[in-house]
Amino acid sequence: MSRVAARRVISSYVEVPVATFLARLGLSPNSITLAGLLVAGASAYLLSIGYLWAGGVVLLASGVFDLFDGALARVTNRVSRFGALLDSVSDRVSEAAVLLGLLVFYLARDSTEGAVLVYAALTGSLMVSYLRARAEGLGIECKVGVMTRPERVAALGFGLIIGHWWATAILVVLGVIAGLTIFTSVQRLFHARGALS
Repeated sequence: MSRVAARRVISSYVEVPVATFLARLGLSPNSITLAGLLVAGASAYLLSIGYLWAGGVVLLASGVFDLFDGALARVTNRVSRFGALLDSVSDRVSEAAVLLGLLVFYLARDSTEGAVLVYAALTGSLMVSYLRARAEGLGIECKVGVMTRPERVAALGFGLIIGHWWATAILVVLGVIAGLTIFTSVQRLFHARGALS
C-alpha cells in the first residue's frame, strides 16, 4: 500500500471519527497541538533519566496528538494559518526536546557514539523540515522523501522500547534516522530544483 493510500485509510477510519469525538468534547485544534508538545516533553524527561521504554511509549503517544490536531481543525472548520504555524513549531520543538533527553542520557553514560548519533539525527531531521519550509516559501509543495516526521517518531519510539532490553537498538535506529533524513533532504533538494527549473 502506498503512503497516500495508507494516509487516506487512516484519515477515514481513525482521524475523522476521533476528531469528531474530540470536537464534541469542545477541544480546540491548538489545545491538542500544545498537549502533544507537553507529552513530548514528558518523553524527553523520561529518556534523560534512563526510562527508555517508558520514554518510547510516551513519544508514540505524543505522535498520536500530532495525528489529530489537523483532523480536528478540518472537522470543525477551524483551519488557520496560525494553527499550521503552531503545529510546525511544536513538531520541531518536540523532536528537539526528545533528542535532547536522549542526548542527556548518553552524556551521563559517557557514550560518544550515542551523542554523535543523536546530533546527526537531529541535524538530519531539521534539514528535512527546513527544505520543505523553504521550498513551500518558494511556492513548491515538497512532501517527498522516505523519512518524514511520522516515520521518525515511529522508528525512534519503537527503537526506544526495544532499547530497554537491547541498548544497541537505539543506536541502530538513530543511525538509520540520520542516514535516511540526509537521503530525504537530498530528495527534497532535487525535487525543488526540478520544480524551479
